[in-house]
Amino acid sequence: MQECHTGLCLSVYVITFVLGFPANVLAFYTFCRKVRQKATPIDILLLNLTISDLLFLLFLPFKMQEVLNNMMWDMPYVLCPLSSFIFYMTIYNSTFFLTAVSVERYLGVAFPIQHTLKRRPVYAVAASIFFWIFSFIHLSIVFIMPFISSESAEHSQNSTSGLNASVCYENFTQVQLKVLLPVRLELCLVLFCIPFLICSFCYINFIRILSKLQHIGRRRRLRAIGMALGTLLVFALCFGPYNVSHIVGFATWRSPDWRDKALLCSTFNACLDPLIFYLSSAAVRGTFE
Repeated sequence: MQECHTGLCLSVYVITFVLGFPANVLAFYTFCRKVRQKATPIDILLLNLTISDLLFLLFLPFKMQEVLNNMMWDMPYVLCPLSSFIFYMTIYNSTFFLTAVSVERYLGVAFPIQHTLKRRPVYAVAASIFFWIFSFIHLSIVFIMPFISSESAEHSQNSTSGLNASVCYENFTQVQLKVLLPVRLELCLVLFCIPFLICSFCYINFIRILSKLQHIGRRRRLRAIGMALGTLLVFALCFGPYNVSHIVGFATWRSPDWRDKALLCSTFNACLDPLIFYLSSAAVRGTFE
């Protein structure tokens, strides 16, 4: 994050934490209560999305401390890969759960009778477990990177397992970049592009079908359409720039200077998800209304 100004980074982190943490705690409480009473697939998915956001927010203070310390890592080094892993894993985990919510919504309006008959909370639980495991496996590269051999023995002697211990997950060698840049491209394609295409297909058709249904009230229809458009907008603006940096990085064979500014958009997602919760779940609306 050498190119990211301290004031900008810290402002985004603080705003995200201050707004996102209480909103997600409230959503967590609401969904836990709802799931205990009568679990539905949409509430199980949103509960897992909330847990992912809360986990992200709990580790965000480590990033704040890093920024305050001029991007030097002065905390125990074991916290560096752990905090980075949680940071990136929960970002990509959010794309899966937002996509799953879009599929659930689309099936509900496209095939209402069939979907109602086959709708089972256990399917949402199985999907959630799969998403967590899949994200965990893909982002485990964070733990692997320090052990990838450096270009020279001299560099290895002056670093901690191939990465400079004074900074966290930065200053990669060319040998490490040969592994990291293709992995980032794969993350972009598998954990962003495919979910975004699915999400776009589901919500575009969701809006198209919903606009033709005459028996749904105007307020309810506008709320549903707003949820769909809002989710797509959040998906594109929060996750798009950061993943585009992976494509640019692979094409130029170096990390773009603006990559960490793009990552701030993904960070801000944690305080925007509660808006999606409000539009997606009657349980959350009931808490506020």
